[in-house]
Amino acid sequence: MARRRKTYRFPTIPGLSSAAGNAASPPEQLATLSYYSFQRRRRDRARRRGDKPRILSFTGYGSPRWVRVFSRVLLAKPEWSEAEYLAQIVRDGVRGWQNFVSPPIAYAKLEVEINGYRHAVRADRNGVVDVRIPCALDPGWATVTLHVEGAESSSQDVLIIDDQIERAVVCDVDDTVWVTALPRPLTAAWNSFLLDEHARRPVAGMPVMLNRLADQDAGTPIFYVSTGPWNVAHTLTRFMTRHLFPLGPMLLTSWGPTEDRWFRSGMAHKVSALARLAADFPHLTWTLIGDDGQHDPEIYTHFAHHHPGRVNAIAIRQLSATEALLAGGRAEETQRATDGVPWAYGPDGAALSFQLENFGILAPRAHPPLAWPQSVTAEEQVTVAELRADYPQFTQDNPETDK
Repeated sequence: MARRRKTYRFPTIPGLSSAAGNAASPPEQLATLSYYSFQRRRRDRARRRGDKPRILSFTGYGSPRWVRVFSRVLLAKPEWSEAEYLAQIVRDGVRGWQNFVSPPIAYAKLEVEINGYRHAVRADRNGVVDVRIPCALDPGWATVTLHVEGAESSSQDVLIIDDQIERAVVCDVDDTVWVTALPRPLTAAWNSFLLDEHARRPVAGMPVMLNRLADQDAGTPIFYVSTGPWNVAHTLTRFMTRHLFPLGPMLLTSWGPTEDRWFRSGMAHKVSALARLAADFPHLTWTLIGDDGQHDPEIYTHFAHHHPGRVNAIAIRQLSATEALLAGGRAEETQRATDGVPWAYGPDGAALSFQLENFGILAPRAHPPLAWPQSVTAEEQVTVAELRADYPQFTQDNPETDK
């Protein structure tokens, strides 16, 4: 009797087409299969050695009618308590690679408790929870609780934005909040995996500028958008806390390949994050802050053209020569002009604040410094004039009215 020939098929992963197991599958799909197969083996080993589920909660946001919740579910040592973890941070510092060693739990089932009611949700295959839940919450800061079987519950702060709020801020993180020179692969690996988080440094003047923006109009919400993965969310939160940045929701991305790319597109992530915010809060107008090393000028120009009348100003931090070299160069000219939208362009938060004050976006200080106003103002005016001459695409000068 003839023996039936066995055929081998790749395991099916949700989100991938059935053609993924075909020998002719694109390399990107094979990379995705390999990556998630590797993650599955890591989870199996972690469970065998007794690791338990753990919830990492991140700052969420919402309106009085709904809330958007972010978290990540992973496997960790059962004796890993928050107190022990914080003591380790204070004693030794934390290397970036430690954020990537705990395997995520794909499609984990969770319950989000809001006002005593529990809502069942699921994580994605990277263990990341990003869900929008209808609810009734008062404007301001609120707390929701996340539950997963076999793990301690975790509380999460969420910022509920009042319908009366008119302005908000979107701020890039890499080379705008902290100095990373992230786009270059080797530098990105060093900053993400090896650098002690206490060795990172903030961009000069940026905490003061963002706090001044946040204090306006009875509280202006600030959203931080980064191409970094959720693995570094707690590192970023601790950094911003130490350097007194205003608290706000963070919009990060997942680690690993996608079905059609070896590496995730940071530009696509920022474009979609901005579009989501514009749809979530149609009553808000935005001040957009970034740098000239990661396509931020092009992304913000794109947003301004697709949402006319909803951008108050665009502030671009100029990278130093060294930072620009590490970042792979500066952004080129914007795709199109943004008539009616003022652009601020400078090397640090002080220069940007000076220009935002002139535009009326940032309220002047009630008690400005008295020791050096004339010298600083004169020097800053010269700097701004030089930058406008070097980067005319970032100005709104009208040659017809300037004559």
